[in-house]
Amino acid sequence: MAKKDLLIVESPAKAKTIGKYLGPDYLVMASIGHIRDLPKNKLGVDIEHDFQPEYVVSEGKDKVIRELKKAAKDIDTIYLGPDPDREGEAIAWHIAESLGPNNHNYKRVLFNELTPQAIKEALASPVPISKTRFESQQTRRILDRLVGYMISPVLWDKLKRGLSAGRVQSVALRLVVERERLINAFVPEEYWTVTAAFLHQDMPFEALLTKFQGSPISLTNEDEAQIVVKACEDQYFTITSLTSKERQRRPLAPFTTSTLQQNAYTRLKLAPARTMRLAQELYEGLDVPGGSVGLITYMRTDSVRVSDQALNEAKNYVLDTLGQDYVPSKPYLYKNKKGAQDAHEAVRPTSVARTPETLKGHLSTQHWQLYDLIWRRFVASQMSPSISKQTAAEFLVSDYTFRATGSIITFKGFLEIYDPGSDEDKNILPPLKEGESHRPETITPKQHFTQPPPRFNEGTLVKELEDKGIGRPSTYAAIISVLRDKEYVYGQKGLLRPTEMGLTVNDLLTANFPTIMDVDFTAGLEENLDQIEEGEAEHLTILRKLYTPLAKSIEEAKTNMRNIKLDGLPIDLPCPSCGNPSSINIRYGRNGFYLACRLCSYTTDFTRDDRGLPQPAAPVALESEILCDRCGKPMVPKRGKYGLFLACSGYPECRNTKQLKTTDEGIATIDEETPPPLPEGFDPVCPKCGSTMVVKKSRLGSWFIACTGYPKCKNAVAFPSGLKCPRPGCTGEIITKNSKRGVFYSCSAFPLCKTILKGVPYREPCPVCDFPYQVSSNSKTNPGQVLCPNPQCPRNSSDTSDGSSAIATSDTYYNPQLSKMASSFSSLTKRLAKPSAKAKTTVRKPATRNRNTKKT
Repeated sequence: MAKKDLLIVESPAKAKTIGKYLGPDYLVMASIGHIRDLPKNKLGVDIEHDFQPEYVVSEGKDKVIRELKKAAKDIDTIYLGPDPDREGEAIAWHIAESLGPNNHNYKRVLFNELTPQAIKEALASPVPISKTRFESQQTRRILDRLVGYMISPVLWDKLKRGLSAGRVQSVALRLVVERERLINAFVPEEYWTVTAAFLHQDMPFEALLTKFQGSPISLTNEDEAQIVVKACEDQYFTITSLTSKERQRRPLAPFTTSTLQQNAYTRLKLAPARTMRLAQELYEGLDVPGGSVGLITYMRTDSVRVSDQALNEAKNYVLDTLGQDYVPSKPYLYKNKKGAQDAHEAVRPTSVARTPETLKGHLSTQHWQLYDLIWRRFVASQMSPSISKQTAAEFLVSDYTFRATGSIITFKGFLEIYDPGSDEDKNILPPLKEGESHRPETITPKQHFTQPPPRFNEGTLVKELEDKGIGRPSTYAAIISVLRDKEYVYGQKGLLRPTEMGLTVNDLLTANFPTIMDVDFTAGLEENLDQIEEGEAEHLTILRKLYTPLAKSIEEAKTNMRNIKLDGLPIDLPCPSCGNPSSINIRYGRNGFYLACRLCSYTTDFTRDDRGLPQPAAPVALESEILCDRCGKPMVPKRGKYGLFLACSGYPECRNTKQLKTTDEGIATIDEETPPPLPEGFDPVCPKCGSTMVVKKSRLGSWFIACTGYPKCKNAVAFPSGLKCPRPGCTGEIITKNSKRGVFYSCSAFPLCKTILKGVPYREPCPVCDFPYQVSSNSKTNPGQVLCPNPQCPRNSSDTSDGSSAIATSDTYYNPQLSKMASSFSSLTKRLAKPSAKAKTTVRKPATRNRNTKKT
């Protein structure tokens, strides 16, 4: 039997797509990402020996390496086909290192797209593994490790364990914090406009005041605006100037990684991380009519270059569907931004003939939406410009000049396929003639205020990172995800705002690591990484460039960085308890940040005003005095990790608490939601102490069943929902659980079954498969979307990784065989724990000691 050639890629989906095209002559296997990395529990970089990295096998990859070695045995040539970027080059390098020479000849193949022709061309033209590209990735990895593993412990010591710093992450946080402080420091200025509204030939239009006696005019208050209104009232406005010109609007370039993330966020409300996951799946291949195929080219690129073949495809499609007028005289060639890498084409469809309409119903909703966006942007980039007629009319009245503008599209051009979404070409003026006089219907003054710079959303933050050269397009999604996961920033109506932790961490890092937090320094390192890849710079030089100032700053920070846990941050606020004018500090405790006086015992929560300054939280007002139902003492309102609650003033002798809620008027009342009854068949007697079991509400709002003998008896169980787990073969049921993010619903058979619902279940059968309940999604992108949790439901027949499925779970599903093994093992251990009847047992008496002897 003839030997098969071995091709190793990094993704099982990619292996499936390529294997389908190559047939039985090739064995295509996946490394499932990186197989080696720096160790997690230590620095893993030998600084004294030229920053030599210590690589270890990644968690769970021992089996993968064994299978690859087994497949590679007796094979001469091994093709390495991970993604064509730095990370892919590192994966290829580590695969070759792990498999060893062993008479293997390694060849690197670069797949820019996963189509039959592209795959065969890549295999026919292999290249050596790029040492400089690998060194560039390795240098970036070491730089990130040095910053993260050397700075983070300083933050743990001074503020809180678990905090992290990052070479790019921390600079991105600085951008968000500085934007927030610009907004806080902004002082709005008043200004006024005057608008004249006309009606001519049944067409309304408006003219805006622009000049006085031929010079630009600005109105700063209402009195000035009223002077203009009185001067122009009951007057005729004469057209002194009328100009018309034709304007061409060229299409935009095809997507790069950055512009794809920005547009997907703006148009589809997809977070950058979600966009990149969907794009990766479109690139690696999805099942469509004809089988699995890669639908787009490689999605990590900052080039707008397009192959001649793709340009001809786009031209022929436009020619056949729209006609010659929509095809430019010659193809558009777009220029890359300064510093862009040109290794890969722009993000485009692998085949223009594969239109979004032909794929509708074969892809999940978000896959289809993203593909449609990519397809339209690319096809439109090779279409004729749109043409519009722009008209401007100037009206003169009492030395004041008003200006009206409008335009009308005379030829849509590329707008037939892709509209960038601008409001241009939407305002139309009626037919006007120079010298005509028109009397306005109304003259309206309007007050305005200057606006601060807007907060970043995830799309505009990506643009800011790209404009400043911070990070690479492929890392933007991960950067934003880390800022959210570490709770340094949070989203409010889609806008990113720093948390109190984010503000504090940024201030500590900026004060103590000015070089690392410098935007230009970080951008310069990114350019250095590009130079390493091109062979124009030596990686040790770049590592020393960062490490030298970092090591110096670390030693200084250990001594000089303010210890928030011990000293707090001083602020200019008087203490309301002892009266000291400047003794209040911001401190951090187990429930978060709070204000405390360093001279007395005064503490309080705080909020920040519109200027960003800390202010003590307003005292909680109770509707009426509430007495403890256990000891009769007054209950007092307090703030905790989970918000407002009532606590007995007899603490610690009485630990009674009650949940509070706040009315619209700011009055705190007891949350008296009626608890549901005990589930049918549930034994109301506590099996541990014999007291009564009752239904209670957790601080996060979920119901549970607990013993009334608390705190002596702490028996408690989750409140069952009566809804069975949707996983096939699982005998568990859905229960309510709490986490730091709130209430969620999961299977009671955890950890054997790790099913988690993506929302709130409610008892209404699925109209398609009659499953007994459905799920109302709590996703930020599709809140309230109705989902079916049944994996076999036709509603979930397409790829469900976009969130259309109601189930979110890890790769470990319920395994009935594993359940039996666990049960058998449990029984076996119980039997082994029992002494045999035949076995001779020896009972030792407890040792005695003199009561007057000290225990050592």
